[in-house]
Amino acid sequence: MMQLMAELSAVLGDNAVRSGADIEPRHLRDWAVPSGADEAPLAVAYPRDTAEVAAVLKLCNARRVPVVAQGGLTGLTGGATPVKGCIVLSLERMRHIEEVDGDAATMTVQSGVTLQAIQEAAEAAGLFFPLDLGARGSCQIGGNLSTNAGGNRVVRFGMCRDLVLGLEVVLADGTIVSELNKMLKNNAGYDVKQLFVGSEGTLGVITRAVLRLHPKPVAVCTALCGLDDYDRVRGLLRLARRRLGGSMSAFELMSPLFYRLGCGVAGRPAPLAGAHGSYVLLETMGPDAEAEQSRCEQAIAAAIDEGLVNDAVVAQSSDQAAGLWAIRDSSGSFNQTFSPHINFDVSIPVGRIGAFMEECAKRLTQAWPAMDIVFFGHVADANLHVTVHLDADPMPVDAIDRTLYGVVRDWQGSVSAEHGIGLLKRDFLSYSRSPATIDLMRRLKGALDPNHILNPGKVFR
Repeated sequence: MMQLMAELSAVLGDNAVRSGADIEPRHLRDWAVPSGADEAPLAVAYPRDTAEVAAVLKLCNARRVPVVAQGGLTGLTGGATPVKGCIVLSLERMRHIEEVDGDAATMTVQSGVTLQAIQEAAEAAGLFFPLDLGARGSCQIGGNLSTNAGGNRVVRFGMCRDLVLGLEVVLADGTIVSELNKMLKNNAGYDVKQLFVGSEGTLGVITRAVLRLHPKPVAVCTALCGLDDYDRVRGLLRLARRRLGGSMSAFELMSPLFYRLGCGVAGRPAPLAGAHGSYVLLETMGPDAEAEQSRCEQAIAAAIDEGLVNDAVVAQSSDQAAGLWAIRDSSGSFNQTFSPHINFDVSIPVGRIGAFMEECAKRLTQAWPAMDIVFFGHVADANLHVTVHLDADPMPVDAIDRTLYGVVRDWQGSVSAEHGIGLLKRDFLSYSRSPATIDLMRRLKGALDPNHILNPGKVFR
């Protein structure tokens, strides 16, 4: 190991390899999952470019030393949490935006660039990168791609895999695979980049990416609606698709308890008077401000006339829109008012989400009558988030996991909608993937990483 440290320092420089007490505590966990007391990494390496990443992987692969890549450390399932005796490969120094191509509507970046920096660079060029997450200021595009991040605008623009045209990836043995494609149409053989999007750093390390940009939206309309139940939520979604078409960019569901908690966290009075069985935050984007506002307001009025919506407020300024979004984005601050809690990120077919919520609440409260449950999510793309609160010490995490994921399995859903599998969900991968599919995943892992050095123990054991 001393020889490996010396070789890493020779490749990266002395100030780019840290070990022992020099390892910053932030590298010992992701946002949600800390490493165990006996699982400290050997060192943290800070490469500056693809060649240095390749050199690190080649050295580690030769000695069978595990490597765990880290980005902004905002993951929620332990995908970037170190394993015992590993080299942490921090990509935070790879923050160069190399090019914005207005003709191709693309941006070429290193993997350590933050999502917010990408958004701002696109805006400065008169373009738009639609991926958006609450952690935008910290999360890095390499991590976004490695987990196939989703966020609020998937209903219109798709997941992260829909927003990337090309990748540069380093394999476990140090081989550089550079496919920095800028073309929408390229069917020359396998689309190998999609092997690495969503693979959580287990098949290769993403070092550069060509991102797909969109025209910058001139007009944004945001509305908050109060409805009786999920059947009417489904009706509103159908109406919105029919009347708003491709301009609908978000359709966010909030349960009553989430709405009350969110208003408190945001420090704002409730925008809608009275109590409703469901709340929906609707957003549209278009090229004409006056026309977009009018179309959105007409759609809401039609929903009220059809008995789908009881009450609604349409933001008349960007500040009002931000206030409505502050309620929806409040879940990240639930530690203040809704702890201890456990978060879940699942997908359920859109038409069955209402029945799923009922059955989920039934099974959980039968087992733990004092449990509080909030539901919220993107709905139009089938993604539902569930947060459960229980005053128990210790919290029966495994039993709660098995109960909720059991309902997901019964409803033919996915145990992970947008946060990946990591460490936390690997025991439940079989709830959503067949044995043949999992076997294929293992074959891919064995082919690309035969020594199993890349993020070992993540996704599956």
